[in-house]
Amino acid sequence: MKRIIASFLVIFMVTACAEKVIEAPENLIPKDKMADILHDLAVLNATKSTAENKFKDSGIDIMQFLYDKYGIDSVQFSESDLYYASIPLEYQTLYETVKKKLDDQAKIMEDTAKAKNESVRKANEARKDSIEAIKDSMKVKQEKKKPVLVNP
Repeated sequence: MKRIIASFLVIFMVTACAEKVIEAPENLIPKDKMADILHDLAVLNATKSTAENKFKDSGIDIMQFLYDKYGIDSVQFSESDLYYASIPLEYQTLYETVKKKLDDQAKIMEDTAKAKNESVRKANEARKDSIEAIKDSMKVKQEKKKPVLVNP
């Protein structure tokens, strides 16, 4: 009996998550474009949280910037977001795509930072080696200039 109830609940949950509660709007933003918009929104919001004064000073409105960039309006974005949110599996896939893009960007930034740090480390090491070489050559020159005392 428990298995029948559990099976019924699983089937119900799967069909409920895949069922369309809201009809697709006429001007639905395609899934890949919506993922790009949500990605840019995440990046801009993160940037805004660290540099809020610069956003205020520049007068940039993040949402208006995105609407202009992607050639959409607030109604189209809201309706598309609501539609995708009404289908949890679709919305989850959409956000997983956004997360993957963010993770890929973070990895690129980490790799770039590591390469830059390694380059700086090598340059410092080479500079240190050349300074040591100059010091060594100066010691040799000073030793040659010292008078040699001969005991009579």
